[in-house]
Amino acid sequence: MFRQRLAVGGLTAALVLVSGCTTLGPDFQSPEPAKQEAWQESVDPQFKMDASAQEQWWKVFDDPVLDGLVEEAYQANINLRAVALRILEARAVLGVKVGEQYPQEQAAAGSATQNRLSKNSPNYNPNGSDRSFTNLQAGFDAAWEMDFWGKYRRGVESADANLSVSIQDYKDALVTLTAEVARTYVSIRTTEQRIRLSLQNVKIQQRSLRIATVRFRNGATTELDVQQALSNLRNTEAQVPQFEQDLRQFENALAVLLGITPAELGGRLNESKPIPVVPAEVAVGVPAELLRRRPDVRSAELRAAAQSAQIGIAQTELYPSFSLKGSIGFQTASTNHSSSDDFFQRDSLAGFIGPGFSWKILNYGRLKNNVRFADARFQELVETYKNTVLNAYREVEDAMVGVVRSQEEVVFRAQSVKAAARSAQLATIQYRDGAVDFQRVLDTERFLNDQEQRLTSNQGNIALSLVAMYKALGGGWEISEGQEFVPTNIQDQMAERTDWGDILQREATEPEQRNDLAW
Repeated sequence: MFRQRLAVGGLTAALVLVSGCTTLGPDFQSPEPAKQEAWQESVDPQFKMDASAQEQWWKVFDDPVLDGLVEEAYQANINLRAVALRILEARAVLGVKVGEQYPQEQAAAGSATQNRLSKNSPNYNPNGSDRSFTNLQAGFDAAWEMDFWGKYRRGVESADANLSVSIQDYKDALVTLTAEVARTYVSIRTTEQRIRLSLQNVKIQQRSLRIATVRFRNGATTELDVQQALSNLRNTEAQVPQFEQDLRQFENALAVLLGITPAELGGRLNESKPIPVVPAEVAVGVPAELLRRRPDVRSAELRAAAQSAQIGIAQTELYPSFSLKGSIGFQTASTNHSSSDDFFQRDSLAGFIGPGFSWKILNYGRLKNNVRFADARFQELVETYKNTVLNAYREVEDAMVGVVRSQEEVVFRAQSVKAAARSAQLATIQYRDGAVDFQRVLDTERFLNDQEQRLTSNQGNIALSLVAMYKALGGGWEISEGQEFVPTNIQDQMAERTDWGDILQREATEPEQRNDLAW
């Protein structure tokens, strides 16, 4: 008996010692993405290589109203809160995976039963058994599948990477939010300008209608001039309701970004203001910084890291799993030999402990194909990461060229508007004097209206391209640094429902602070 106990104890100790010594699967290595040394438009003196200015890039417009809207959206946007809550979900999952490294089954159990045996049961002994007796038992059971092949360590690694993904997704949502607030604000100011221009052109065309009417009444021309002038006027007037509809829809979109109803938007926009102007110098940084700053690029890399650990988890299923099980407790029954009073006596002590193993054989290739699936999925995410990098470069380049070319277009368009305004003025004077027909007036007024609207659109496009550029550069998420992911009032609500411990706090498990992963 002593030798048997010694053998069991020795095997158990050996399994405990070797547990955690082997980790299957590849250790994640960051993929090598395409690299770009400089932006194609960086030769333009407007762009300077200073990445620090990207952190609160919307302030380059020097517009206090826009600054306030961005801050309000950060504090109250509902979609951003939903994304932040996924960080808490990932923290909880990581806690589960960490706990799986320890005995997976731990339970205290007990029971008290009143029993009565049947005289007709096959093993009933009328001379040696009590038909009625009470059975009492209580004890502690535990089972531990030891992490011999690193399955649970890889699970922690994968969950840790997924937590990092959730944080980067939050930052990416914040990049998108700040850009969307700025984009909507620029669209509002652009539409306001288009309404103003339409009303100005309405006044010009009303004057032309009056001139045509006077000339018709004096017999200097036919009714055709009057009807053409009226048609042109009504067409321009019809632009105003459409622009007003666009303006209201942009305002409604802004309200959603601010986490309020459209009716609550109120005076946040104050009076009508000009389209935000792009400064003479714009900070862009260098391409190498893009991979570190842009959250969706980092998120794509981390997703690959999380999947890399899944390969090792799948591989562990190909090998035997080793476990240690045990139970200890007290048991007694009110029979001929004992009573409930003996429950805590030494003779009532019962238990067992010992190692075991299981091996999934004859799996018909299922386990190997799970490994293949995990590996293919990992490679897919690696390629997705590389493609995300390329798209990031493309988006920055597209936005930069948009800023430069839109500014060039505005210069020519402004000259065109100036000439068109003079043409319309001259055509009206000459028509009044009878030197030209009304078609010349009609053409010049239509062209003036068209060119002014195009110029306004181009001016808005400059600002929109700058917004797109800073979004592509991944700027704006820094506004959340040092702040809680989930607002305090929501944390309080959650804490009232559930014991969250310290998981709600930002610094509880933030990977950047733990610095325990390859990236």
